[in-house]
Amino acid sequence: MSPFLFLLLVLVSFMIMEGITWLTHKYIMHGWLWKLHKDHHQPKPGFFEKNDSFFLIFAIPSWLSIMLGLQHKMYGLAAIGFGIALYGLAYFIIHDVIIHQRFKWFSRSNNRYIKSIRLAHKMHHKHLERHDGESFGLLWINKKYWVKK
Repeated sequence: MSPFLFLLLVLVSFMIMEGITWLTHKYIMHGWLWKLHKDHHQPKPGFFEKNDSFFLIFAIPSWLSIMLGLQHKMYGLAAIGFGIALYGLAYFIIHDVIIHQRFKWFSRSNNRYIKSIRLAHKMHHKHLERHDGESFGLLWINKKYWVKK
C-alpha cells in the first residue's frame, strides 16, 4: 500500500468516525447505555465518570485494527485503526480539554470554531435526561450554533 493511500485511509476513517460517534451518542449513549452516559449529563463529585468507559469501547477496536493490521501486513486495516485512534485523540482534546476543561491545559479561546463547538455542546448538555437531546456530534456542528465573530 502506498503511503498516500495509507494516509488517505487514515483521514477517511477519521472523518467517518464523526458520523459513527454521532450515531453512537444519539442511539446508544442516549439509548440502551444511558446508565453509563447519565453521569456525564448529571455530574456527581469526583474526577472520573462511568461515561469515561466509552473510551474503551472505541479504543479496543482501534488497537485491535492497528495490531492485527500490522502483524498480518493488512495495512488498510491498520490505517483504519490509526484513523479511529486519531479521532479519539481529537475527541479527548476537544471534549475533555477544551470544552469541559477536565484538564486545565488551555484557557478559554476566542476562536470562532472553538466558541461554536462549546455552544453546541452546551445546548446538548441543557438536556439532563436521555430524551429530547440535540447536537450529538463533536467536530461538525449545525450552522445554527456558529458564533458570529
